[in-house]
Amino acid sequence: VERQRQKKEAQVVKEEQSEFFLAAFARDREAVEALLAAGALEEAATRLQALQKLLTGSVRFLAPYEVRQGQETVARLQGDLAARRQELQPKKKFAFRALKKEAAPGSAARPAEPDPPVPAAPGSDLAEGESGGPPLCGFSGAQDKELELGPAELLQQDVLLSELRGCRVRLRGNPNTLRVRDCRGCTVLCGPVSTSVLVDGCSDCLLALACQQLRTHRTRDCRVYVQVTSRAVIEACSEVSFAPYSWSYPGIERDFESSGLDRNINNWNLVDDFDWLATDKPSPNWSLIPDQERITCWD
Repeated sequence: VERQRQKKEAQVVKEEQSEFFLAAFARDREAVEALLAAGALEEAATRLQALQKLLTGSVRFLAPYEVRQGQETVARLQGDLAARRQELQPKKKFAFRALKKEAAPGSAARPAEPDPPVPAAPGSDLAEGESGGPPLCGFSGAQDKELELGPAELLQQDVLLSELRGCRVRLRGNPNTLRVRDCRGCTVLCGPVSTSVLVDGCSDCLLALACQQLRTHRTRDCRVYVQVTSRAVIEACSEVSFAPYSWSYPGIERDFESSGLDRNINNWNLVDDFDWLATDKPSPNWSLIPDQERITCWD
């Protein structure tokens, strides 16, 4: 009888916590949407980060579908924020240029100065955003190349890596979001990401990621070294293995401070598999990398 009473009380507390979370989450979501509509992007970004932290701190008592809905809402708002930033960027003003003096006879004409290049590794194209959106920072369609971006190119940028084959990518800096899509046989080493990482449709990849939220879809045979403040989520995945984040580079501590991630919180070994509902048996779709098989030197 006592056990039943305690169980009932625990269930009541859990339901009350869930109701409080849902009300607070809805209120903050509406506030972010209103700020985005008004163009107050910096305040919207701050409120969105607080919304992510609310979700992260509540996953222990939320049902899986509530966690999933919350993650999808945060991801949608992050996309809306990126789109509004692009939309509200000041457009370049048109101006007439002064006519150049005619060159003296026999002298070579001075070539016009080219526009500054968009930051990217040599020989690679910047990946395009989804659904005809604005260009994102990143790489697309490269094969067997060493690709790299530094802190100046990455700071609070939305990064997309897509359709890479056999590449090694080093992202030294603090992006806002990271998406890794349809990559094969690649190594992706990334500094701390302020919000979410999405890995979709990848195979035979090695990933080192630090973020608030990690979602992995349609991915197989990948090893993920991760620091994540919420629980990682996998869906339609197989043979995915996890270990704690261990990549490092000069300046990474500064990037962690910029990202707002708490280095003392790491749920690398807590994974929710949306395709495995049994609670008494572990999911066969993911595992932990044994200590003796973990990478300690990345260079």
